[in-house]
Amino acid sequence: MSLLFKRFLNFGICIIVLCICLTACTTERQSRHLENKSVPVPQYFLTQEQTHNKFSRLIPPIIKVPSGAVIEVFTKEASDKQLSIDTTTEDLRNMEFNSDLVHPLTGPVYVDGAKPGDTLEVTLYTIEIGEWGWTIAGPYGFLGDEFNEPILRTYRLGKDKKSVKFSEDINIPLRPFPGVMGVAPDTDEMLSTIPPSANGGNMDDPVIVEGTKVYFPVFVEGALFSIGDTHAVQGHGEVCGTAIEAPMRIVYEVNVIKNDRKIQEPQYETDKYYAVTAFGTTIDEAAKKATRYMIDYLVSEHVIEQYDAYMLCSIAADLKIAEVVDINMLVTMQISKDILGI
Repeated sequence: MSLLFKRFLNFGICIIVLCICLTACTTERQSRHLENKSVPVPQYFLTQEQTHNKFSRLIPPIIKVPSGAVIEVFTKEASDKQLSIDTTTEDLRNMEFNSDLVHPLTGPVYVDGAKPGDTLEVTLYTIEIGEWGWTIAGPYGFLGDEFNEPILRTYRLGKDKKSVKFSEDINIPLRPFPGVMGVAPDTDEMLSTIPPSANGGNMDDPVIVEGTKVYFPVFVEGALFSIGDTHAVQGHGEVCGTAIEAPMRIVYEVNVIKNDRKIQEPQYETDKYYAVTAFGTTIDEAAKKATRYMIDYLVSEHVIEQYDAYMLCSIAADLKIAEVVDINMLVTMQISKDILGI
């Protein structure tokens, strides 16, 4: 091989390598650009110390924001720091656990322009898991009369963790979401955050993850939105009474919607489906309400005749139990956007 040919070959290889590097750098820059575009930069910030644990129109807002604001909040885990990664079952049994402190909610946030009768749209952009989490099973779950002694399990987590080792043989993918989201009810009474209600509250719906848009009926001026009780993962039902409870960082956007369709309880949508939620003291009550809400949605938003909407619910929509352990039951009904052509 001649010296000239070797030099030419080396030069060609260098050009190819350079092109590959430039392409990779450009792709990386485009990827970062797309990420930045899909997750807006927060304009307002709340810490995990800016919390409350009741629902009432009398709880003063932490901040006031315009419609369209993007907010970054940090949440505590559900015990409000009564537990830690080092707490043991024996510690739990011996401590004076204050149930009045559960569900510290970050907020409230006053949204300018929100009036009773409006709808508040909350878009969840980022849900980032904190450093640890816990689960308790005991006498307060769905089978509380059969499991009398409380048992505590803690987990080491983190924002980059994708799964948690439940046991030697069981590994669970993480799917973080806020267990409690809600606006203020129109009452001076300090209501418990434990039951789900018309204002949202403790919905514990494991489908409300990153990318979901949640719609809340507004009952008071400014809406007074709060969020917390964040879960690293949970099954439908939350049957033992807790999920993997963990602190988190959340970025969300609020928008006031003014239209003729008034929702009575929260509804939400993902890329794949639209869903309604309904609470009740029994599964039957909640399921019937959810079915009615879906029929109302199909009639008003898709111009489907009422009987046809009822039949469509039967053959194409899915009733799901979100949770059964928090005084009220919560049932959802979901329908595919592909079926609706949206």
